[in-house]
Amino acid sequence: MTNPHGTPIWYELQSSDPAASKAFYDHVIGWTVEAEPAGGMDYRMIDTGHGLVGGVMRLTDEMAAGGAKPGWLFYIGVDDVDASAAAITAAGGAVHMGPWSMPGVGRMAVVADPQGIPFYIMRGDSDEDSTAYERTGMGKCNWNELISPDQDAADTFYRSVFGWSYPDVMPMGPMGEYRFIAVGDQTFGATMRHGGEGPAPGWRFYFRAPDIVAAASRVAAAGGSVLMGPQDVPGGDRIIVASDPHGVVFGVVGPGEAAGG
Repeated sequence: MTNPHGTPIWYELQSSDPAASKAFYDHVIGWTVEAEPAGGMDYRMIDTGHGLVGGVMRLTDEMAAGGAKPGWLFYIGVDDVDASAAAITAAGGAVHMGPWSMPGVGRMAVVADPQGIPFYIMRGDSDEDSTAYERTGMGKCNWNELISPDQDAADTFYRSVFGWSYPDVMPMGPMGEYRFIAVGDQTFGATMRHGGEGPAPGWRFYFRAPDIVAAASRVAAAGGSVLMGPQDVPGGDRIIVASDPHGVVFGVVGPGEAAGG
C-alpha cells in the first residue's frame, strides 16, 4: 500500500464468535461481514458497500492461551516493518509477534506501545491506497482515539516512531487535553488521558452509520450496551460509545441534527 508512513490502513475485530459478531455489526453499522470461509484460517472481510474497512478474525484457543482477548485493533502502515519494529522497541514499546510476510497481503508485526496498548504495523503488497480510514466515509473508520494512562509518554512514542504531530488541542477541564493527531496534513484522530474509570485504556475506533439514534437503538436490541451518547461533537456529527455482546468497546459516528440525523 502506498499510504504515507504512519497512516491507519486496516481495522480488525478479534472475536471468539465471528458469526455472532457478524450478526451484531451488520445490524448496528450496516456492514456485510463475510460468512465463514471454507477451510484454513477463519478470517472474514468487512464490506461497507463502499470498499473494505477490515476483517473479523476468530480467536483460537491457542491465541487465547497466549493472552489474546476479544477486541478491535488497527494496522498502521509503515515504510519498513522490520525497521519500525526495531524503532518501537528502542522507544520503549514491545514486539509481541515479530515481522512475518503473507504472500499477496504484505509484511506485518504485532506490537504494543510503552503503556502496553497493542496494534499492528504493516507494509501491504497492494499498489493501491487503503481507504479503510475515511474521515466521512460511510461504514469506514472516521476517527481513531487513544485513551492512554500516560498521554504525554504515548504522544512522544508515536511521534518518534511514526512521525505523528499534534497540531491542535481541545481543553476538557478536569479530564485534561484532547490532542488531535495528524500524519502529514491529515488529522485522523486524537489522544486523551484515561481517567481511571470506564472502559480500559486502549485505541477506540469510530465507524460511520447513517443514523446515530437508530444505531444506538440497534446496539441495545442486538445485545450490546450504549456506554455514552448520543452526543454532539465538534464538526456537526453525533457519536455513541458502545460495547458489543462480547464486551468489546467501539464507537459509532453519524450526522448531527443539522444534517437530519
